[in-house]
Amino acid sequence: MKTAFLTDPRFTEHETGPGHPERAARLTHTLDHLRAQQWFSQLIPVESQLCDERWLRSVHDRTLIERARQACSQGRAYLDSPDVAVSQASFEIALLAAGGVLALTDAVIHGKVDNGFALIRPPGHHAERDVALGFCLFNNIAITARYLQQEYGLEKIVILDWDVHHGNGTQHSFESDPSIFYISLHQYPHYPGTGAYSETGIGDGAGTTLNCPMPAGSDDSHYEQAFREKILPAVNDYGPDAILISAGFDAHQADPLGSINLSTAFYGWMTERMLETADQHA
Repeated sequence: MKTAFLTDPRFTEHETGPGHPERAARLTHTLDHLRAQQWFSQLIPVESQLCDERWLRSVHDRTLIERARQACSQGRAYLDSPDVAVSQASFEIALLAAGGVLALTDAVIHGKVDNGFALIRPPGHHAERDVALGFCLFNNIAITARYLQQEYGLEKIVILDWDVHHGNGTQHSFESDPSIFYISLHQYPHYPGTGAYSETGIGDGAGTTLNCPMPAGSDDSHYEQAFREKILPAVNDYGPDAILISAGFDAHQADPLGSINLSTAFYGWMTERMLETADQHA
């Protein structure tokens, strides 16, 4: 199995200010740890690229894109709300993050690799169609899903989001669209307050949103139960052409902001289950 890896030192140029939870040190610390692993040299490197703005527009209103461009060029401290800190470089770096995931997608679709992992920032799953939110400028995973459909003709895509926070922006992007099945495990109640079990999709998209809200204190066993009883059967029934993972790691037991207690090994377990499922369908 060939696995691609994408990151870029320019991602650190998105400056969020001293002490901000989403800061460059998160990326550099993770990269240092990965490089120390014996298997790191086996990963296939993929270079990032700037995202063509037409792919941003497949998910976001032009007004948000222009506000982001102006906020950064004018040196403002934040975009839309104080929790979306930006700097002069942030707009370009957000394009680089989104474009990086598309470059990784190209490598998989063209058969150069079997799968891939993108270590990027800024993150994206809270970004709504017309509003930046929760540290997120543009919704990288939503853009990737539309790219797979419009560039490569894939018909059915699963997005699994295991960040400790519900991906409100991703859900809202697709909750009326049966061609994209959004699945989220997240602490609930917790920021941003969305993601109740009753949120299952709207109109034609009814049944293609699956929320697995987890109470504070949940651990590996609770997540495994959700996987075996809800997520894996739902994905297998849906039969996706591709599986995307919105891989936040703040449900880890050592994370200071969340109250979920996942072990490091369990992230590997979840990844293995989704790789197995992708092999069956995608």
